[in-house]
Amino acid sequence: MDRPSAQTSRTKPLRIRAGVASAACVALLAGGATTLDGHGAYAAEPNLVRNAGFESGLSGWTCSAGSGTTVSSPVHGGTAALKATPAGSDNAKCSQTVTVQPDSKYELSAWVQGSYVYLGASGTGTTDVSTWTPGSSGWQQLKTSFTTGPNTTSVTVHTHGWYGQSAYLADDLSLTGPGGDPGDPDPDPEPPAAPGAPTVGTTTSSSVTLNWNAVAGATGYTVYRDGAKALSVQGTSATVTGLAAATSYEFRVSAVNGAGESAKSAPVTATTARAGDGGDNPGTGLPRHALVGYLHASFANGSGYTRMADVPDTWDVINLAFGEPTSTTSGDIRFALCPPSECPNVETEEEFKQAIKAKQSAGKKVQISIGGQNGQVRLTTTAARDAFVRSVAAIIDEYGLDGLDIDFEGHSLSLDDGDTDFENPRSPVIVNLISALRTLKARYGEDFTLTMAPETFFVQLGHQYYGSGRWGGQDPRAGAYLPVIHALRDDLTLLHVQNYNSGPIMGLDGQYHTMGNADFHIAMTDMLLTGFPVAGDPDKVFPPLKPSQVAIGLPATSQAGGGHTSPAEVTKALDCLTKGTACGTYRTHGTWPDLRGLMTWSINWDRYGGWEFSRNFDGYFGP
Repeated sequence: MDRPSAQTSRTKPLRIRAGVASAACVALLAGGATTLDGHGAYAAEPNLVRNAGFESGLSGWTCSAGSGTTVSSPVHGGTAALKATPAGSDNAKCSQTVTVQPDSKYELSAWVQGSYVYLGASGTGTTDVSTWTPGSSGWQQLKTSFTTGPNTTSVTVHTHGWYGQSAYLADDLSLTGPGGDPGDPDPDPEPPAAPGAPTVGTTTSSSVTLNWNAVAGATGYTVYRDGAKALSVQGTSATVTGLAAATSYEFRVSAVNGAGESAKSAPVTATTARAGDGGDNPGTGLPRHALVGYLHASFANGSGYTRMADVPDTWDVINLAFGEPTSTTSGDIRFALCPPSECPNVETEEEFKQAIKAKQSAGKKVQISIGGQNGQVRLTTTAARDAFVRSVAAIIDEYGLDGLDIDFEGHSLSLDDGDTDFENPRSPVIVNLISALRTLKARYGEDFTLTMAPETFFVQLGHQYYGSGRWGGQDPRAGAYLPVIHALRDDLTLLHVQNYNSGPIMGLDGQYHTMGNADFHIAMTDMLLTGFPVAGDPDKVFPPLKPSQVAIGLPATSQAGGGHTSPAEVTKALDCLTKGTACGTYRTHGTWPDLRGLMTWSINWDRYGGWEFSRNFDGYFGP
């Protein structure tokens, strides 16, 4: 809607005599930006956004994943407006790079309509800004401001929507402040240079992950598969899915910005793994579908003690619960079998070790699990980190174990105040844990299995409240596992979030879901396999995990924990996630036949319940 006004005029300064100074006040109240010109009079600052009202379609704009279009109704002004639709793991981000001056202040605004619509600026050289509205049936104006850094010559302004929401509208964007070139207040940027050839990362039987270096001035990238557009992303990595097993593909990448698209990069060829050869989770030796269970090895409760030799072969991964700290912050972890006074039928140490070897000979994995409800571990110092590595390695070596399960709960993990970047955490307990796990992985090599069992509070709640500080003083533990999962995603064998003992959690559909039914497990798993925006940094999306890395965590019986789910509801959840059937009201963002399986607390409780849980799993996937 580039209509003539004080705000959009680019050629004729508005001069106001002292006698009519009230007119300047009117202009300010109306949202126009004014500055003193060289003669002491007021002049309207130009709008630096090109095609700010979308009267020329999407010219000058780049919308992720082809999400944007223009419409003639409804509009805020003129004859057109932007309409952008989030879908899958894309939040319908439309952006434009604008030339600016260093060390200068800018005012950014836009008129928007819809649920969870964002307006922001990135690349400011100081603090990037973002503002949003929770929703409206009418037009609302969003406003924010920023100051550029000493070396900043361009910024990227953008709008975007939210997962699970319908299309949003945007119109009449405005960025006012000093133009990048005083002689040309509306410069036309050049398309970016072509990226270098991408490199191939993780390859499975149905997907290939690509990485490439950033290109100056690019606001996004397009990935091409065998000459055809495969997907658009904003970062410098992408996973192309839906590929055939044991097949070679050629990939190229181009860079895009508001001026257009670069030439394509040099090609790279990648070949997917053969189906069923372990390519979906290299080095783990797990079957395509697995059953994971915790064995109460160091304590007894109402479920009774189960000897290692008595664990049925239906269990593919057995987590020994628990290795526990000698103190909360020491990092020193110890493990011992349940004492005979508490567990009269406990085996001897030698019998226990021999039973572990027998399980491993049958292709099962046996791990030590660290933490649990009462085992608080906080690696606040590097000394605690090193003690953790030494003591955990000693347990693994003593019992000949395959790997490690992290079951940190309670206050074991938390973020520093305002620590809202999952890619660059500041919290020492998180940084030290990541370092310790990488050290253990390097020590034992590719065959070392690493699993995690966080509560939904530590993972999916990051979609709502990541950290604290400027996010309303929310609990700094909310989403605190996200930096750990992200840093170790290439080394992570399995993530099995505890979908129990949880409050309601918002899914990607913007609705709250309550534990104990298929809908809850579908929504929580869909978030892990689709990716989700993180509340502390809504412009960033936590990337999806591979289906082979994800298992659904459930209590084996109603006595084992809140949120017990009946076998019939478990089957519905599996049908929806792996087959796309029986999905109920929640609409998933994909179908994942390679979902790894189920985790339960616990093998002991399953035995107490007549093995109902494990029978249900075997009955679904087959023996």
